[in-house]
Amino acid sequence: MAETSTKSGAQTWFVPDGYLPARGPEGTYVGHDCVCLLNTTSQEARIWLDIYFEDQDPVEGLEVRLLPKRCLHLRMDKPEMLGGFEMPREVPYALRVRSSVPIVVQYSRLDVTQANMAFLSVMGFPQDEG
Repeated sequence: MAETSTKSGAQTWFVPDGYLPARGPEGTYVGHDCVCLLNTTSQEARIWLDIYFEDQDPVEGLEVRLLPKRCLHLRMDKPEMLGGFEMPREVPYALRVRSSVPIVVQYSRLDVTQANMAFLSVMGFPQDEG
């Protein structure tokens, strides 16, 4: 089986299990998704998010910028970080993340709707560019 190396990152990543949870009771932590982006290159990354849903057309080409040798924790519940797009809560979605330079993508979710908070964090799946 061929190994997929992510030592330097990739230009296309997939996160198939997105779900922006409910906010939670007033006065508590806010449930959220976060797409963590890491750019270790010496170039600014132009990054495009394509969001796919089960029962509606995708939202494609949401652009963010990531400076060289920086990280960005892109909160999916913050429209100002998504070019004004307001992600619906409690709706399953998947992401394709495309970048002008190799980056690394990790996905995290904080769910505060249960008796105890639940936290999930997974690496995105890189597309083999070769």
